[in-house]
Amino acid sequence: MTERIVVGAALLDGDRLLAARRSAPEELAGRWELPGGKVEPGERPEAALVRELREELGVDAEVVERVPGTWPLRSPYVLQVWTARLKPGTAGPAPLQDHDALRWLTAGELWDVDWLDQDVPAVREASRHLLP
Repeated sequence: MTERIVVGAALLDGDRLLAARRSAPEELAGRWELPGGKVEPGERPEAALVRELREELGVDAEVVERVPGTWPLRSPYVLQVWTARLKPGTAGPAPLQDHDALRWLTAGELWDVDWLDQDVPAVREASRHLLP
């Protein structure tokens, strides 16, 4: 079976990374993840990331660069992560879809939340992009 890409956003604001707490499905509720979602057929991953951030958080963001790595999710899905930032003049994110809370985390706070297991290696890699 062909791999399907799920995109995740390492949404950065200077020295902070945005974490989103899942509200659904039940088995993931209460755990934290990098926001994002599935790439639709014929859609570029970067375009999917911008679309997902608009749908899930109500923000306009720009993709900066791909975070090295691909992480397995449940078959046939794999996670790929890009750094992104809010476009100037964009209001702050809100948990509109699939999430019930958001937190901006500094490097020292990254592990204060209960990340989804599959997001842990991606968060580790993405944290290298935080400003000191």
